[in-house]
Amino acid sequence: MRRAYRYGPGDRCPPGARCAYAGVLGDDVLSAFVLSRLQQAGVATSCAQKRPGARPVHSSIVVDRRHGTRNIFYDLKGVVGAGRHTPVSLITSARVLFVDSIGVPGMVRAARLARRAGIPVVADFDGDQHRQFPQLLSLADHLILSQGFAAKLTGARSPQQAVRKLARSDRQVAVVTCGDKGCWYLARGWSSPKHQPAFKVKAVDTTGCGDVFHGAYAFALAKGMALEARIRFAAATAALKATRAGGQAESPRWRRCESS
Repeated sequence: MRRAYRYGPGDRCPPGARCAYAGVLGDDVLSAFVLSRLQQAGVATSCAQKRPGARPVHSSIVVDRRHGTRNIFYDLKGVVGAGRHTPVSLITSARVLFVDSIGVPGMVRAARLARRAGIPVVADFDGDQHRQFPQLLSLADHLILSQGFAAKLTGARSPQQAVRKLARSDRQVAVVTCGDKGCWYLARGWSSPKHQPAFKVKAVDTTGCGDVFHGAYAFALAKGMALEARIRFAAATAALKATRAGGQAESPRWRRCESS
């Protein structure tokens, strides 16, 4: 593998970040496992809410290494996602709020509080079935979508067209990720989108690459990196993830990103 990321002028990003999980879980084995793994990773879970019968999303992923394909089988029974009673102080003390489309009413509340406090909202959406989803979509000022979902939302035939349609005067940036074809992004005030090529690596397992891209982007944003540097860092971190088999356990840590 060639070096996945090289720092440019002003790119240097100091290590370390603190984050907290404030979703709703239950008292079942799966919820206990999720909390345990988050705590092992250094994520604060004291604000996680518990509700009888609630569960996390449970997925089984089958990867065919020979053909480079995979199938994801998931169960949404009991999934609540974001609650509606996350402490205001937790939201307004954050540098970045990360939202998804699970528990949309709670996400809308949190995103509104964050935007009022001037806190950037990074979004990872893959579903638009909830009636409040348009509100949540409008509150995301750092919107990062897969090419497939972006096309569904906008009707655009290309990622370049999609980012143009997703761009708004009150949105900092719209990003459309295209797997091994890189990503396209358009910032507020730009006349045309830019392309970030994917880093060339020997891919073993792409499970979680999209999640890693989002997480790395949010980390870089919290650290104050410039937009182009954030996009390169997120793309490089996702590329590193693809070189190893596995999900969360093989997500690259800062030291690996720094040394690659």
